[in-house]
Amino acid sequence: MAVWHGLWVPHGTPAPVIAKLNAAMVEALADPTVRKRLEDLGQEIMSPEQQSAAALGAHHKSEIDKWWPLIKQAGIKSE
Repeated sequence: MAVWHGLWVPHGTPAPVIAKLNAAMVEALADPTVRKRLEDLGQEIMSPEQQSAAALGAHHKSEIDKWWPLIKQAGIKSE
């Protein structure tokens, strides 16, 4: 099972703030020490193309599209 981690910010966060956060994350994930530590913990580091707000948004949407019909069919509701 793949596990995605992401940085989530409130709706309306200015694009320059998101870009700065993303750049810091990409830089950290490129650091060999950080990468090794995460890989030692069993984490898979996504490719640089997948390390963006747009890529996370696309993945999130695809997961919603995949799982929402099953959730509705099963009658699962939040409390």
